[in-house]
Amino acid sequence: MSVELIFRLLGMAILAVVGAYTGADFGKIYQQDALTSGIIFALVGALIGLILTPYVTTRPMRTFRSLLGRIAAETLFAGLVGLVSGLVVAALLAFPLSTLPNIVGDVAPFLGVLLFGYLGVALFVMRQGDIMGMLSSFSNRGSGEAGKNGGSSSWSKMNRTVLLDTSVIIDGRIADIASTGFLPGTLLIPRFVLNELQYVADSPDGLRRQRGRRGMEVLSNLQKDPNVMVRISDIDVDGVREVDSKLVVLGRQLKCPVLTNDYNLNKVAELQGVTVLNINELANAVKSVVLPGEILRINVIQEGKERDQGVGYMEDGTMVVVENGQEEIGEYADVTVTKVLQTAAGRMIFARIPTTPTTA
Repeated sequence: MSVELIFRLLGMAILAVVGAYTGADFGKIYQQDALTSGIIFALVGALIGLILTPYVTTRPMRTFRSLLGRIAAETLFAGLVGLVSGLVVAALLAFPLSTLPNIVGDVAPFLGVLLFGYLGVALFVMRQGDIMGMLSSFSNRGSGEAGKNGGSSSWSKMNRTVLLDTSVIIDGRIADIASTGFLPGTLLIPRFVLNELQYVADSPDGLRRQRGRRGMEVLSNLQKDPNVMVRISDIDVDGVREVDSKLVVLGRQLKCPVLTNDYNLNKVAELQGVTVLNINELANAVKSVVLPGEILRINVIQEGKERDQGVGYMEDGTMVVVENGQEEIGEYADVTVTKVLQTAAGRMIFARIPTTPTTA
């Protein structure tokens, strides 16, 4: 039995009793049959209670809980501290304000509670970044021994939240990056992202189904890793249907970055002022740096697009196009780098097998 149904039944019973007593009094006042009036008013009260009770009980609470779920934990903490501080100031000023003459002394303490409570919440929420930074510095100072041993405070780990996109979970590299410790904080996975991942895993297309199941395995490995903090939340955005749009709105509301490798989501988030962590950009940044003139040993594995070209790959996956490498397909060859080209898809290296001069 749902909570809403229970409240409906309670509201129906309570208003039916109230209606019965009201109907009986109405019948006595207007000289009508008290029993008939009581029954009619009881039925009307029961109907009103059955229909309207959720609108004044469970549904406002559900809306309030959904609103709290969209607010970042840092904002809630700062607002609570600001409210307590404002109420303390209002309590200290309550006695002096109550000594004011006439009705002003009766109303001023209550107005002081409202005013200082609002000012405390507004001020602390507005400066929440400074407050969290100060608390984090105190926490780091108190855990100096842990910092010397290469550890970090639990507060600083919890102080950062990263939203995960479906594409980055399916990609799989997030598990390796998070396990190395280069991604501190809590990895937040909204329920709608998990639903989209499940939809991909149940796709009739074999390739999409395989990618979705790989994403499920990656998510399971992340949850099992003791060094990675993963949280699946029911947080949602009302009035928005697309997953990418929801992530952008959540990133702006929670003031946290979005981790993705989706090019379109990357651009849309940047236009709306949301910080984006792109795994493809990270992968390009950590690839080996080579300069023209360097010599590499490459396994030429296939033909290139142009005539007499061969293609090989470095250990980090960077493509190397060997200009005169068609004859070396299937073999390892020492090649000289001639040009390095950075494209949107990644880094591409052009090289040539040095020709040995012939002796006369």
